Amino acid sequence: MPNRLANETSPYLLQHADNPVDWWPWSPEAFAEARERGVPVHLSVGYSSCHWCHVLAGESFEDELTAAYMNEHFVNIKVDREERPDVDAVYMEAVQAATGQGGWPMTVFMTADAEPFYFGTYFPPEPRQGMPSFMQVLEGVRAAWVGRPDEVAEVAQRIVRDLAGRELDYGKAGTPGPEELAEALLGLTREYDAAHGGFGGAPKFPPSMALEFLLRHHARTGSEGALQMAADTCEAMARGGIYDQLGGGFARYSVDRGWVVPHFEKMLYDNALLCRVYAHLWRATGSDLARRVALETADFMVRELRTDQGGFASALDADSEDPLTGEHVEGAYYSWTPAQLREVLGEADGDLAAGYFGVTEEGTFEHGTSVLQLPQDGPAVEAGRLAGITERLLAARGRRPAPGRDDKIVAAWNGLAIAALAECGAYFERPDLVERATEAADLLVRVHMDGRARLSRTSKDGQVGTNDGVLEDYGDVAEGFLALASVTGEGVWLEFAGFLVDLVLDRFTAEDGSLYDTAHDAEKLIRRPQDPTDTAAPSGWTAAAGALLSYAAHTGSQAHRTAAERALGVVHALGPRVPRYIGHGLSVAEALLDGPREVAVVGHPEDPALALLHRTALLGTAPGAVVAAGLAGATDGGGAEFPLLAERTLVDDLPTAYVCRHFVCARPTTDPAELAEQVGAVGS
Repeated sequence: MPNRLANETSPYLLQHADNPVDWWPWSPEAFAEARERGVPVHLSVGYSSCHWCHVLAGESFEDELTAAYMNEHFVNIKVDREERPDVDAVYMEAVQAATGQGGWPMTVFMTADAEPFYFGTYFPPEPRQGMPSFMQVLEGVRAAWVGRPDEVAEVAQRIVRDLAGRELDYGKAGTPGPEELAEALLGLTREYDAAHGGFGGAPKFPPSMALEFLLRHHARTGSEGALQMAADTCEAMARGGIYDQLGGGFARYSVDRGWVVPHFEKMLYDNALLCRVYAHLWRATGSDLARRVALETADFMVRELRTDQGGFASALDADSEDPLTGEHVEGAYYSWTPAQLREVLGEADGDLAAGYFGVTEEGTFEHGTSVLQLPQDGPAVEAGRLAGITERLLAARGRRPAPGRDDKIVAAWNGLAIAALAECGAYFERPDLVERATEAADLLVRVHMDGRARLSRTSKDGQVGTNDGVLEDYGDVAEGFLALASVTGEGVWLEFAGFLVDLVLDRFTAEDGSLYDTAHDAEKLIRRPQDPTDTAAPSGWTAAAGALLSYAAHTGSQAHRTAAERALGVVHALGPRVPRYIGHGLSVAEALLDGPREVAVVGHPEDPALALLHRTALLGTAPGAVVAAGLAGATDGGGAEFPLLAERTLVDDLPTAYVCRHFVCARPTTDPAELAEQVGAVGS
C-alpha cells in the first residue's frame, strides 16, 4: 500500500513511496498529526543520488519490523534536500552544532512544534564502529519522550534559542579590497596540495569557485602563483578518476587526495561550474586540455542530463546494477578490469587501453576493478586509434545497466548550466550549445516563473513543484540570464534578470544589507536560514551579490551596485579567514575591484566584423566584465533593451566597441586587437 509520498513529484520521495514506513511529506498536516497523537516527529532528509541514503532505506525503511515501530511511535517526515534547501539548512545547522559534523542522510527528532532535540546522520541496522543501531536510536528517543518529557522540551527550546542567536550581520563589515583578496590568496596557498592539486586532504571536492577566484585574481593582478594553482588543479582533476575519461563530466568528489577514486554520483551544479572554469582557463591560457574538458563536460550535460522539456536534470546516481551479481553497487557502471578491456577491444588494444587509462590487475577501486584515469606516464596513443578505443568502450559501457537519473529540474542549478553552456558556445563557436542554454532559460521562464516573476524551486516533466524559490535560485538564474544576454545580444534576458534581482532587493534583503536564504513571506521555520558560505555551489548570498553587480554594470543602477557592495561585506569578513568556503564571493569581489568593465559593441547585425568584435569582447579575461552587443544608437530594435548601447555610434561606419570602467571610457575602437587589450585585465 503506497504511503503519502505516492503523489509527490520529487524522485527521491517517490523512491520511498512503497516503503512500509507511513511517510509524510513536509507539511503542516504532519505536525498536526504529531500533536494530536502526542508523539515526536522523525525527520529524514536526503536526495536521490545519495549512496548512504539508499543504504539506510534498504536496511531500515524497507524492514517491516523497523517500519512498524516507526509508524507506532513517530510521525515520519521525508524531505528531499534539493527541493527544500531551507528545511535542510536549518536542521543541518543544528546537527553540525550538536555533533560537530553533518551529512546525508540526515536524521532529526523533533517536537510537534518542529523544535529538534536529537540528531544524527546514517545509523546502521546493528551497532557498528561505536554507532548505535537505528532501532536503538528509535527506542532511546521513544524512552526519553515518554520518561523524561520535561528534559526533552528543555533541550529542544535551548537548541532553538541557540540557533536564533546565530543571525549574521555582515552588512557593516565593509567592502573587500585588494588587501583582503591578497590575504585570501595567501590562505589558499597555505592549504594547497602541491603534489595533487586542490586544497586540503581526503575526501577532496572539486574547488570550482576557488579556481574561478584564482583565475580572476591572476587576470587582475598578474599573479602567476594563482594561475599555476588553478591550471595544475584543473589538469590533476582532468587526469584523475573523478573525471569520466570516456563520457566526460565530473563525479561529486574524490574519496582520496589524488583524485583517483570518486564518489560516483554526477551532479548538475558541479558540472556546470567546472565546465565554466575549464572554459575560462582556456580563455586565459589557450590550454588544449582545458578546451577539451570544457567541451566534453558541456556535451555530457546535454547528452545525459537534458530532459525532454529542455532543462537539465539534477543528478546521476552513484549506484547501478552490477551485471554479474544483480546488486546495486557504487561505480559498477564506470569501473573496469584488464580482462574486461581485452574482452571489448581484443588483446592488443585492450593491453594498450589498460596502460593508457591506468587499469591494473590489482585495481584502483574495489574487487580488482579500476576507475579510468590518464596517468602522466601512460603510453602515447595515436589520436585515431584512441578515438576508436574510446568509442568501443563507450558502446560497451552503454550496454551496462545505467545509473538512475534524478529528473527534477532545480532552478538554481539550471541557471548555472545556462551560463556555462552559453559561454562555451560563444568561445568555441558551438551555436548548438547556445541553443541548449536558451531552451533551458525558456523553460525556467515558462514553467518556473509566475506572473510576478517569482520563481518556483523545482519542476518535473514540465509540471512546476509546490516549493518557492530560495535566494540561490534568484541569484543563479539571474546569472544565467545575464550570461545569455551577453552571448546572444538578446536584451530580453537582461530584462528577466532585472525582475529577479529586484525581487532579491524586495524580498530577501535585510535593512543592514545582509541577505536571507528565504523570502520575507516564506514559510516560517524555527530559524530563518542565512548561510553565506560557498560549499558545493555558490551560496544564495554570494550568487545574488554577483548578479546584482553585473546587473548594475549593465544598467548603471546605483541601487543594485550598493546592494552588491553591502552583500560583499561577508567576503571582507570571511575571505581572509576561510577562503575555501567563500570562493564565489571572492570571485565577485575581484569583479568589483576591476570595475567590472562595461563593454558595448555596436554595428550592423549582418556584418561579420560585428560578430568578431563581439566574440573578442566575450573572450576578455577582465573579471566579471559585462558585454552588450546590438544595433548602433540603440534607439530601436533589439539593442534598445541594453542601456550600455544607448547613444553609441559607429566609427567610420564600422562596427565599434566601447569599454568603460570606474566612470572612465577607453577610446572607441574598430580593431579587434585593440579591443582585446582593453578587455584583458593585467596592466590595462
